[in-house]
Amino acid sequence: MWSQKAFSRSVRHGAGVPLTAALLLGAIVATTDPAAVARLFHETDSRLGEPDVVLYNASARAHGPIAELDPEAVRKAVEVSAFGGFLVVQQAARRMIPHGRGAILLTGASASVKGYPLSAAFAMGKFALRGLAQSAARELGPKGIHVAHFVIDGGVRSVRQPDTADRPDSTLDPNGIAQTYLEVLRQPRSAWSLEVELRPWVETF
Repeated sequence: MWSQKAFSRSVRHGAGVPLTAALLLGAIVATTDPAAVARLFHETDSRLGEPDVVLYNASARAHGPIAELDPEAVRKAVEVSAFGGFLVVQQAARRMIPHGRGAILLTGASASVKGYPLSAAFAMGKFALRGLAQSAARELGPKGIHVAHFVIDGGVRSVRQPDTADRPDSTLDPNGIAQTYLEVLRQPRSAWSLEVELRPWVETF
């Protein structure tokens, strides 16, 4: 998954993005624990003020053949990717609705729109997160809250996964991803995007 540090840097230097606080759930918190998520939001409220922008980027996997998957591993994967997303959206909505503004950004993946072999648990969680985004956007959009879902369709560049010399820009640049998130944040409410797909120029889809 792409680094939220890139988004954090972009928020700090992104002129034109109205923020009182950006809540990045890169903090160590059990995203499937309602009390832990609520506590994180309360701590953010007291330290930074209620957030105008909330980004959910957490996910988990349970890779393997369906017949052999550990049900508890699958439960955990779905809870992190989907139920955790719900808990975060709920806490964000409670704070944004009274103000009539805000943005909730949910990070999806290729598995949000296409289930791959040996990846049933990840697909289940990401499909559910996408459904949450669609439902939340239709409910919260008329209340002034922009909900957007991002399909990260491809490998994300990192120290462990750099581009090869013969295939430059064949992976998603974390800074490029962050820039796209910022561009969505800057959209006027007369032209909001619900879903944006991001992939390298050589990615097959």
